[in-house]
Amino acid sequence: MHAFRQILRIEARLYLRDLPTLLTIVGLPTMILVVLGLIPSLREPDPNFDGQNFVNYFAPSLLVVTLAMVGVNTLPMALATYRERGVLRRLATTPAHPAALLAAQMVVALAAILASALLLIIVGRLAFGVPLPRHPLGFILAFVLGTAALLALGLLVAAVARTTKAAQALAVPLFLLTMFFGGVYLPRFLLPDAVARIGDYTPPGVQALLDAWTGASPQPSHLAIMAVIAVAAGAGAAKLFRWE
Repeated sequence: MHAFRQILRIEARLYLRDLPTLLTIVGLPTMILVVLGLIPSLREPDPNFDGQNFVNYFAPSLLVVTLAMVGVNTLPMALATYRERGVLRRLATTPAHPAALLAAQMVVALAAILASALLLIIVGRLAFGVPLPRHPLGFILAFVLGTAALLALGLLVAAVARTTKAAQALAVPLFLLTMFFGGVYLPRFLLPDAVARIGDYTPPGVQALLDAWTGASPQPSHLAIMAVIAVAAGAGAAKLFRWE
């Protein structure tokens, strides 16, 4: 436990030292929301969004930004870099098992994701009147399962990528697909129906987040798929992961 705390402090310090990356991960979704919220027409009620304005409708999709950046980009790249530089191999010869580094990475990633989500929700509420999630328990469940699914996919990428370049080659397409199906590049109402339905079941399951945010109960099938992906990808990562 002492070794884990030491590694966690080091990882947190390294994370905080990289200020541009930290600000991007935590602040980018909120920055996008602020830019959109400053456009008056996007704050007007629209029948296309069941009487909501675009800012309210789009807010859940912005959660995908940080989830994708951390889950399938930052996390696998960091672990692949540690493996390539021999950090994991050297840790294996010390009382601090490499699993402690993996756990510390997960804790730091979850902290960044939570900070970003809270900042987005608070600024959206205070600055633009974006309603708080109206189905809190459903939102928390959808958020936890969606986050778990993306982190598990990130670990799977880290497990099969032996070098940093290999991790990047796998992570970038996965990041782009997550952002696309999550409705970040193009709002979901502009996507073809078939593509939007695929996005319902693509981590982090933005439709479940949207449903819970607007007051509806997330569909069990959406939540179940996120859970299955989290378990399957996590199990695959555990089986394939190599420390060197």
